[in-house]
Amino acid sequence: MTDLFISFMEFKIIASDPNSSARAGVISTAHGDVETPVFMPVGTAGAVKALHIKELREDIRSQILLANTYHLYLRPGVDIVEKAGGIQKFNGWNRPMLTDSGGFQIYSLADIRKFTDTGVIFQSHIDGSRHTFTPERAIDIQRSLGADIIMAFDECTPFPCEYDYAKRSMERTHRWLNRCLDHFEQTECPHGYAQSLFPIVQGSVYSDLRKRSAEFIASKNAGGNAIGGLSVGEPAEVMYEMTGEVCAILPKEKPRYLMGVGTPANILESIALGIDMFDCVIPTRNGRNGMLFTRNGIINIRNEKWKDDFSALDGEGEVFPDHEYSKAYLRHLFIAKEILAAMIATIHNLGFYMWLMKTARAKIAEGTFAEWKDIMVKQFMNRL
Repeated sequence: MTDLFISFMEFKIIASDPNSSARAGVISTAHGDVETPVFMPVGTAGAVKALHIKELREDIRSQILLANTYHLYLRPGVDIVEKAGGIQKFNGWNRPMLTDSGGFQIYSLADIRKFTDTGVIFQSHIDGSRHTFTPERAIDIQRSLGADIIMAFDECTPFPCEYDYAKRSMERTHRWLNRCLDHFEQTECPHGYAQSLFPIVQGSVYSDLRKRSAEFIASKNAGGNAIGGLSVGEPAEVMYEMTGEVCAILPKEKPRYLMGVGTPANILESIALGIDMFDCVIPTRNGRNGMLFTRNGIINIRNEKWKDDFSALDGEGEVFPDHEYSKAYLRHLFIAKEILAAMIATIHNLGFYMWLMKTARAKIAEGTFAEWKDIMVKQFMNRL
């Protein structure tokens, strides 16, 4: 196998911040362009919980969605999605999408899975049936699902993790990557458009392992690169340290994706380190439970203090002017257990994340990102 991997995805950097490693760019895919830095809402089973695709397109104005290989493989089944013409046609999105390889979900099934050098044997969380994922199988499934960006099959190490285990796990991920690349080069997307494969840097919280993994991944010359195995319980300072060390090695001309991150503060700090792509369930999951993100801090909308507050959810609606409701009304919906409560909170939080990304891109272009980031991170930590 050659170490040179040809990608069909393009990435252009259009601006850089003079006082950090933040950059703004554009990723071009078969289903359209994506401006970076970008946050990808998590549509685990091909849908973002509590939202219609139309709301994602027109209200939230998301550029790209993430779907999960493990969940779509189990339900409705890969054959159904392939017959539909791929995930974008199946769910009606028809814009760029990314699928993860299923490695993180299998990692989460600690009591019902077994790792081998060949792959992973696991039991379905739905009916207990047994399945095997190999690097080749993960590529085949994602080819059939048809996302524009697909992920290499990896092993996500837990935190805390012993050094020796982290080293063995990283080496297994590297061997699996070689098999992913080989199989990717030998196959095609059945839907007739190009896909790009991202390798994943592992190594837990050990600097020497992270650097070694980053060097290995960088040598593959993929269209983009991801950093996995962070935001799994380690302190935020350690996450930033590992991210910074990896970004210093991964090629600047390729997009960098920090998987599973995070809070607004996490995202801004990571953009400053050179990260371009993010995904996380925090805005949607927390929203469904009544936690709202705003420019001034975090709101628990269930608190009684909001029962007669008729102001907009975030200031005067500058963040999300098209879908503004009062704090009192949303609190009432949550207390009354109305389904609409989860919908409004999810729209608000994802709208806030999109505003955050759009503003970050503008600040990078202006050359003022670092200063703005330091101010906003402090504000985002407030509990209102």
